[in-house]
Parts: sequence; C-alpha cells; structure tokens
Amino acid sequence: MNRTGLRRRTAAVAVAAGLAFSLAACGSSDDHGATGAAPSGGAGSTLDPNAKVSISVDCQPPVTKAAERKQWTEDVEAFHQRYPNVTITSKDASPCEEPAPFTAQLKGRTQTDVFYTYFTDLDQVLDEGAAEDISGYVDETTVPALKDIDPSVLATLKDGDKLYGLPTSNYKLGLLYNRKLFKQAGLDPDKPPTTWPEIREAAKRIAALGNGVNGYGDYSATNQGGWHFTAELYGLGGRMVGEDGRKAAFNTAEGRQVLQTLYDMRWTDDSMGSAQSLKWPDLMTRMSTDRLGMYIGAPDDITYMVQTLNGDYADYGMGPMPGGKAALLGGNDYMVKKGSSPDQIRAAVAWVNFKFLTQGKGQFDYARTKADGLPVGLPQPFFLTGASLEQDNRAKAASATVPVQNYAPYLAASVPGRTEPAHAQQIYKVLDNAMSAVLTDKGADVAKLLNDAETQVNQVLASLQ
Repeated sequence: MNRTGLRRRTAAVAVAAGLAFSLAACGSSDDHGATGAAPSGGAGSTLDPNAKVSISVDCQPPVTKAAERKQWTEDVEAFHQRYPNVTITSKDASPCEEPAPFTAQLKGRTQTDVFYTYFTDLDQVLDEGAAEDISGYVDETTVPALKDIDPSVLATLKDGDKLYGLPTSNYKLGLLYNRKLFKQAGLDPDKPPTTWPEIREAAKRIAALGNGVNGYGDYSATNQGGWHFTAELYGLGGRMVGEDGRKAAFNTAEGRQVLQTLYDMRWTDDSMGSAQSLKWPDLMTRMSTDRLGMYIGAPDDITYMVQTLNGDYADYGMGPMPGGKAALLGGNDYMVKKGSSPDQIRAAVAWVNFKFLTQGKGQFDYARTKADGLPVGLPQPFFLTGASLEQDNRAKAASATVPVQNYAPYLAASVPGRTEPAHAQQIYKVLDNAMSAVLTDKGADVAKLLNDAETQVNQVLASLQ
C-alpha cells in the first residue's frame, strides 16, 4: 500500500489495521442527544453486562480477502458470546479510509460509531469535533495491555492529556535489505548497516555485482521523495518543522547530510543506478527481482513483495532506521464518534481491546492466522513493549511461517518513533524537488536546494496558519 498517499494533517499537534462494522439497532449515535461524559475510571469504565448496546464499526475486510473476512466474522461472534448484550454491525471497506469520503463523513457526522483512522488524522478529527474523549474509559481494567503500549504510539492519539483512540496496528520505518544480495556481495546478512557510512560502503559492494544490480534505492516523486527525506532526517535526529509548526527546520547539518549522502551514492559511488524519479512500488519491484540491495521501508513491504510480487520471505531482512535517533512512525487506530453514549464508548473499547489488543485473541491469535494461510512472524503490529512484547514474540515464534530471525536487528533496536510533520503532503511535495535533483542532476547544489525548499515550505506553512 502506498502509505504516503494516505496521510494528511490539518493542524500542528498529532503524532501516531483495519477491519469494519455498520449501523446499529438501538439507534445510531446521532440519536443520543448527550455525549458520553467520561467516568472516573475503574469499575465505571467497564461495560455493564445488562446494558443493551449497538455499535457500528467500519473496516471489515472485503470479501476479496477471504481469510481476513472469515477471522473478522469469527471474532465478532466470539465477542458477542462474551458480551451478548452488545450488537455489532460491520461495514466493509477497502481501503479502510479514503481522504475525500472520510472528510465528508466527518463533516456530515456519517461515520460509523467506531471509526478507523490513520495516526495522522487526529487534528482533522478534532477540528471537526468528531470524536469522543475516551480517557476515562481506558485503564488497565478495560485494556490490560495498556501499560505495555509504546508511549510514542499513544501520544499520536492524544491531545494534551485526553485520549481519543486506541491503536490497532503501527510500523516504524527501517532498512529493508535483500539477504541474497548481501551474501553474494560478501556482507553478513545478519548484521545490516546501521549508519549512512556503512550503508554507503555496503551499497558499493552490492552494486559491484553488476548485471543491473543497485546497492541502494530511494523515492523522489509523487510526494514519496519528501516522505523518505523526512524519515532519513529523523534517523539523524533532525526535524522537519519547528516545535510550533510554523517554520521549516530541515535546513540544517542533518538535512544537508541526507541530500549529500544520496548525491555521493548516486554520482561518486554509482551505487544507485541511473533510473531515478522512482515512486511506489518501484523499490519493492526491484528488490523482489534481486536488482536492489537496500532501501528505507516498512515491514509490510515484505508482505507485498511476497504476496504480490512473488518474492520469498527468506530473501528479505530488516534493520533499524539508519542513525538510530528516531524512526518515522505511522499506523492505524479506532476512534469513537462524538455523541456516542457512555455504554457505546464502553462497548467500543471492549471490542477494540478484544480484537486488537489482547494476547491470543483477534489479530494476536497466531495459531489461527497460520492455519488460515496468512503470514506469522513479521514485526507488526509494533506497539507493544515490556512483558507484552516478550509474550508476543514467543507466540509469534511458536507459529511462525516466516523467518523471524531475519528481522531480529530491527526488533532489537530501541529507536523512538516520531510521526510525520503537520501538513505533511504539502511539505513532501516541496522536498520531492530536492530529492529528485540530487539523484538526477550531477550539478545539483545541496545548499541551494535546501534554501529554496525552506523558503517554499515556510510559504506553505504561512498560508495554512
């Protein structure tokens, strides 16, 4: 999936799996009159087994994804057995969210009671007054794994101290690499490079294999160049915008290092090849055909390379984000529609916890996932820490259908997550130009490219204040 085409923000605050439901029996949330005033937590946050509740939920897998659809149906039935007082109506969607319809739903208050969003949607949702504050309904009684959810993930769903959603899936970008090409180039496939100088050296050795093989690849078109610039800048400790979101902050030593390194790999080392202006899924296509050694990506790129491009799980590995200062973070969550009753909010939290946050249940039922022919062992979802992460790793290993050891370097690195900047797409469009220039123009001036980009991004940000 082309993540960068699915991201957007409307203000400057938020940081941050899809499946679905449809409209409820006892009246939709539009009929509830009063909003769900948050209880104080504890017993007040749990669902009353005698309260008759109906909720609609979106992002049910489409019929074209037979195994995922089957699992969704099974989980709704299992949830109903546990909570027979709750009626869930599922609404399927593929993709789970599209920008224009999503915006229209928020404005018209036509989204489902429990609705799917991206981590980057919080500001837009809050600007429209479209979600309930669920803080008082979420504690270690209603969500036992709460203490082990990565704080940087929960931060994407908060405005101040108020929580507006629960995560269902997430990723942190890292270094994807072709283990087969590493071996052919005499590199250790169990020890991927973690710094840009190491990547540069590895890329030269891979490119020396010849036959059209490139050592490293990067995007530079359709806003994805700016997306990767951001990820690579984060890895070095840089920022795209200032703390207040009003000014560009990438025209720094770290920003120059990103562009200069790519320039040097392209023109000095000749390890990136002459075909540039790449966009999704060009890098995956090249790696799946053993023509590319490394690129920045997310774990589910591996699934795409195997399931869509006929690759082999054994051929791919993943390491941490180069530089290790921060990794661009993204993912999905569920929020609760503004105007929902307290019992609907409790039912929503109970469902999301059951389906997406409980070990051995829902998405964490790895024995079922394996039996249904779906991959087990990829480093996603990636929001657990502590004892929950240890338990999850053991469960994955017990049912693994992919070589989990190939992702050990990625999992072992404690790289903090950081979300995309405010107004990401507008900023990425500007940075595409800089990324494309250093990869297509041997006379490119890195300092000028960053100065020009800074000016343009400042103009964009000023127009959006």
